[in-house]
Amino acid sequence: MWRRKKLIMVAILATAVLLAGSIGGVALAQTGSTGDTTSGKTLLARVAAILGIDRQKVEDAFAQARREMRDEALDSYLKNLVDKGKITQQQADQYKAWVKSRPDMSQYQQKLKEWQQARPAMPPELKDWQSARPNVPAPRAFGRGPLGGMKWG
Repeated sequence: MWRRKKLIMVAILATAVLLAGSIGGVALAQTGSTGDTTSGKTLLARVAAILGIDRQKVEDAFAQARREMRDEALDSYLKNLVDKGKITQQQADQYKAWVKSRPDMSQYQQKLKEWQQARPAMPPELKDWQSARPNVPAPRAFGRGPLGGMKWG
């Protein structure tokens, strides 16, 4: 008797999850983007318009909040490691100094995205060669596979 009730509850729960996921997917599809991959920027632009604030100020505030949250998470993580005795406070301070000394790469992120999108697809010769050798793994991104990390679109 208990097994039967348990099975019915699992079936009801699975149906509810499936239904919720379907409704969410339909809602997202109806409000979906028009191929705009910068939906975060669009959201921030809308927030700025609603509040009547310059969009750049809103983006800067979000970036500052993100940095502060990342710093707080790092502090918490390092404190936890020190509390557990896995590292010393001096090592934690050294790591934090190293993290802060790293160069800011944000200026290159957009260039990297544009470069990745501009690269051509896998050449047909390589596709033919690879299809003739199914046991050879496909090239993967950034050094995680054969061919020196080359990525083919």
